[in-house]
Amino acid sequence: MEFAETLETVLRDLQAQCAVQPRIRADDMYGIMLFAPDGSGQGLTSPPGGTAAERLANLADQVQEWAVEALWSAGASAVWPQCPTHPDTHPLTATVRTDTAVWVCPKRGTTLARIGEPETQ
Repeated sequence: MEFAETLETVLRDLQAQCAVQPRIRADDMYGIMLFAPDGSGQGLTSPPGGTAAERLANLADQVQEWAVEALWSAGASAVWPQCPTHPDTHPLTATVRTDTAVWVCPKRGTTLARIGEPETQ
């Protein structure tokens, strides 16, 4: 149950700010799968241990990996989530700060949003 809730949190960001949306399917062998419009898929894993914030940042990183590949495959800018300070330059980085999973600009190191609380672009 916790994994599903964590995934739902990350998907709020994806739904608000990504041009490509996944088809999500549970698979007996690979667990939860995200599928792109071109049919490619990626499995998501929940690493054991760590804090809830660390697990959320880890899952956000996995979904980001899927999104970048799906955007590139669709011929769109392969940057998600977009850095509002540096659009189409680099994606934000999922990390943990003060026990909170956040999106950070890797260039400036500034926290821009909590994961799961997106600003709609």
